[in-house]
Amino acid sequence: MTKSKPALLFLLTASLLYSVPTHAETATQAQGASKPVTIYLDGHHFQPEVAPLNVEGTVLVPMRGVFEEEGAKLTWNNTSKTVTATKGNTTLTYRIGEHTASLNGQALTVDVPGQITNGYTLIPLRFVSEALGSNVKWDPATKTVRITSTVNYETSILWGVNLRSLPDAGKGSSLKMLAAGEKVHVTREVNATWLEVRTQDNQTGYISAKPKYTNYSSPSLVDQQGDALIAYGKKYLGTPYVFGASPDQTDTFDCSSFVKRVFQDTLSVDLPRVSYDQAKAGKEVSINELRKGDLLFFSARNLDIGHVAIYAGNNQILHTYSKELGVHVETFDGQWKKRFVTARRVF
Repeated sequence: MTKSKPALLFLLTASLLYSVPTHAETATQAQGASKPVTIYLDGHHFQPEVAPLNVEGTVLVPMRGVFEEEGAKLTWNNTSKTVTATKGNTTLTYRIGEHTASLNGQALTVDVPGQITNGYTLIPLRFVSEALGSNVKWDPATKTVRITSTVNYETSILWGVNLRSLPDAGKGSSLKMLAAGEKVHVTREVNATWLEVRTQDNQTGYISAKPKYTNYSSPSLVDQQGDALIAYGKKYLGTPYVFGASPDQTDTFDCSSFVKRVFQDTLSVDLPRVSYDQAKAGKEVSINELRKGDLLFFSARNLDIGHVAIYAGNNQILHTYSKELGVHVETFDGQWKKRFVTARRVF
């Protein structure tokens, strides 16, 4: 169905819902009032968290489900009751209860405003779908909405990974194996190590967010992974320092075996064994660009690079070099600034 540009601004109005003659309108409404609305997205049945609400001919559905199904990333400001959905170059901003929204800075009219009912934030289905570039068709006879979306499968699988039913390798089940080269759409960052995705055959599930498996990255995911890395490393605070400690155990560490263990266990990043070789991994970053999880390298033992630490944020470093202190956190200043050689980013 070809749509003019203004048509993308209209909701699912009564004129679309009821195309029968005027004298039959009352009977049609009475007959269909008890029949639930059914929604299909790209051919598969979309079942929102609560039943769709029909308000004056406009279908309202829970916002999170519809935004994520439409392939948009969602942020919610609970104070202002404002939702922002981003899909590609499109940004839709809407404050619940108002009669206007913003699409890439352009004001749009919302005839029937969204509302919060029984703890669920409900938004107009047709308005959101068309604003995000999807096509919507309504069948009044069957009370069925059919949405054809324009999902961008932007993320490439780099290493074979299981699509799982739950974001937990120990729970749920494996739905299928995604091979290197396949494309998926990331609908949600669950946490530092899991992504919710949609596959090109319309399956939804969870895959590892660890950097070896996909080329997906975002500032929010990087922040979560940096926090996870430092939190895991701090589990070993006080663990004794032994030069040449085996990386196959965690009773003792030297500087590079500690770094290798933390990155492997947290993000499945396999670093070389010694600091000199670790300094060749990833890409170089300046001291002014440091973020949590970056590796810092220093001169030591008459070597150009003989020590490595993990940047922990707020001008702190997490490392080990002292038999007295073992694994510890300290300020990145004094001798460390003088002996600093380079910083590398590996995720």
